[in-house]
Amino acid sequence: MSDHGADLLIRAADIHTLVPGQPPQRALAVRGDRIVALSPDPHGLDAWITERTAVHDLPESTVLPAFDDTHTHLIFAGHSAHDVPVHQARTIAQFLDLIGQRAAVTPEGEWIRTTTNWQELNLAERRMPTADELDQATDRHPVLVKRGGHNDVVNTYALRLAGITEDTPVPAGGVIGRDADGRLNGRLIDNAQRLVERLLPAPDRAEQVEGLRLASRQFAATGIGTVRDCAVFPHDYAVLLEARKASALHTRVRALIATFGLTSAREVEDLLDVMEGWRYDADPWLHVWGVKFGLDGGLEAGATEEPYACDHAFSGTLIWDPDELTRAVTAVVRRGWRVGTHAYGDRAVRVLIDVYERVLRENPGLPQGTLVMEHAGLASPEQQDRAVALGIPVTIQQPLHHDTAEVEREFWGPERVAELFPARGWLDRGAQVSAGSDFPVGQFGAMRSIWGMTTRQTVIGVQGPQHAITYDEALTLHTTAAAALNSESDLRGQLTPGRLADLTIWDRDPAQCADDDLRDLNPTHTILGGRFVHELEHAADGQFRTHAR
Repeated sequence: MSDHGADLLIRAADIHTLVPGQPPQRALAVRGDRIVALSPDPHGLDAWITERTAVHDLPESTVLPAFDDTHTHLIFAGHSAHDVPVHQARTIAQFLDLIGQRAAVTPEGEWIRTTTNWQELNLAERRMPTADELDQATDRHPVLVKRGGHNDVVNTYALRLAGITEDTPVPAGGVIGRDADGRLNGRLIDNAQRLVERLLPAPDRAEQVEGLRLASRQFAATGIGTVRDCAVFPHDYAVLLEARKASALHTRVRALIATFGLTSAREVEDLLDVMEGWRYDADPWLHVWGVKFGLDGGLEAGATEEPYACDHAFSGTLIWDPDELTRAVTAVVRRGWRVGTHAYGDRAVRVLIDVYERVLRENPGLPQGTLVMEHAGLASPEQQDRAVALGIPVTIQQPLHHDTAEVEREFWGPERVAELFPARGWLDRGAQVSAGSDFPVGQFGAMRSIWGMTTRQTVIGVQGPQHAITYDEALTLHTTAAAALNSESDLRGQLTPGRLADLTIWDRDPAQCADDDLRDLNPTHTILGGRFVHELEHAADGQFRTHAR
């Protein structure tokens, strides 16, 4: 093949292939979308150079595989590119002012949405706004304030449109919030969100595609080459397909089609009928991974064995009846799809392992990795042993822990917060574990995640240092282990001939960085399939500029 030359040749200080036992290489050649050769000699591949070869001499740089974020929400990030940026607010007054500014340029009656990546404890009042307060920003538009994927706050206009009154029955697996006097406060949690969100008009398709372009570019700029989006509705997947057609994706996408709002196996069967048309889509940039279920709530409603520290009469919410969830998961696997299920609190983890055990027993011979546990935030050693014995892969999200530790401490108490995401225990037990961010609740970023797993730092300091893992282990969770979760070990995760040319270039070796430097370290280049999707250009003023191709 060397007679035909390489399209791209990189010479670097160290090229870490992540092949066990293989020392760092110094040169890497790409032809088309694949790696074709490596050499420990920086000039060992010069025979591949032709007049059309792009040669990058980077004698002080380190090359690593591109990273996977195995549990995140690119769709949410795409929406947020055009939504009201309330994550910038530090007080409720600023929060409302930002919404008011958008209302001033929005036709009356049209919906106003906010970004989702904010925490109420970052506001001076340390709480969410109420419907009455949102009414102060505008009473002429329905307003949807989202925080993460489990919480909405809406104004009175939106409540009225949805027909929600103080007599509205609370949906199973949901919460309709009230204030101390029993009045509606605009808060909708989990399955109650659907009461309002079903009314949202379909956003402009071109705007959605542009949002995905911007959001995927931001992921790529941190070294993330593949995202496993764990909340994609059928209409979202149609937008992803259009973005792919328009070459607007700067990351590969593995989509989990969401069942949120569904409560029966029959409804899930209807969703599976919709998914049939996507079954044989083998595009390496975009395809459906499987189906996503949510068993319990998020930070404020994760199902725990012991009552909450802030309310001894409350121990979280289970969204699905376990027997019905068993039937629904069985319907999915019998159609040949995989399943990822959100289980955050230890009661939800226990119930999900029970459900998965029944599904495995009733469906012998399922391929390894068919049933995945998402988060397993609070998983006891006994639960970890059970999951490993059943061969259940787990995704963990240290950035989520970092950003929400103060909220979690308020609800669960310091002892349980220190036990969240026990990476050390999972690895020591031989679990198939991989890592992600859970953006918008956690901040995405390749090295930010690795920094968190190695230090256990959070916004309230180090939590559970006994659960820390090494840099090399953390690196694996975002590369080789992540590729295995996606059943793509033959394509990605290592830098070897024949695999996709998905790699990142760093101006220093991340393994040698001090902790504080590692947290905010981003690559100078991210390359997917031999294509530069992110590049920092050195400007005349000595600063770097982000450039996406």
